[in-house]
Amino acid sequence: MDAKALLQQYQHRVEQQLKTVLSHSGDAAKVRQAMEYSLFNGGKRVRPVLVYMANQLLGGQLEQADAAACAIECIHSYSLVHDDLPAMDDDELRRGKPTCHIAFDEATAILAGDGLQALAFELLAADTTLPSGICLQMIRILAYNSGYLGMVGGQSIDLCNEGKQITSEQLELMHRHKTGALISASIEMGALSSNHATEKDLQALNAYSRAIGLAFQVKDDILDIESNTETLGKPQGSDLLLDKSTYPALLGMAGAKQKLALLNQQAHASIEYFNDAAAPLHWLADYIVERQY
Repeated sequence: MDAKALLQQYQHRVEQQLKTVLSHSGDAAKVRQAMEYSLFNGGKRVRPVLVYMANQLLGGQLEQADAAACAIECIHSYSLVHDDLPAMDDDELRRGKPTCHIAFDEATAILAGDGLQALAFELLAADTTLPSGICLQMIRILAYNSGYLGMVGGQSIDLCNEGKQITSEQLELMHRHKTGALISASIEMGALSSNHATEKDLQALNAYSRAIGLAFQVKDDILDIESNTETLGKPQGSDLLLDKSTYPALLGMAGAKQKLALLNQQAHASIEYFNDAAAPLHWLADYIVERQY
């Protein structure tokens, strides 16, 4: 199976798993509908795909990676719901559709994000396919990388620096938290879900995740300038409108593209240790830098 077909297979798998998770009806129908709306609005599912790819690279079973794949997508989706709120980036469009607080209301969007965050940890805690010690490790990894030392911290740094001039080192620090932390968590949880990960495996995969995590954000910054609203599915030029620091703003467009190419090279080099078994991860590194939205 080629890498693109593998991507589609993993995307479909996590979609089906998430639908099963949210198939249970409850008394709070409105918030569940808002959670579903936010989860199933056309995301690329890069983070769950990374979970599955790391699991398979190290000889795991896909069933062992399902909980982690669903959990990381729940956290990612919650972060986008909250990121779009009026108090944050105040966006009205996400993946070509009205953002959650526009489609429902602001209070429901906040609760939907809260619900998705809690669901992520419930899924990991309830997983019976792995030893409890591995599940506990994955809970810690997800909590760390989604909290104030990870994604939440990066979002805070971003908001605190709107309208300010920052250095490229500060920008990298922000994005390693805001975007890179969940990508690192995806790779690490996927590796652990195989139940075969060695320290050397984790070191190589950590280097890979750091490279593609930052590359993902550099590419987003470039697309915000070079693409259009229809292709992006969100307002083009929103970073400029909010006066945010970006790689093109700090390095120029040529410099940003050079940075992207360097990160791509680093990603490929970091997983040479795995030889041909890492072909899907090599393909995904290229996909991240070549995507158009």
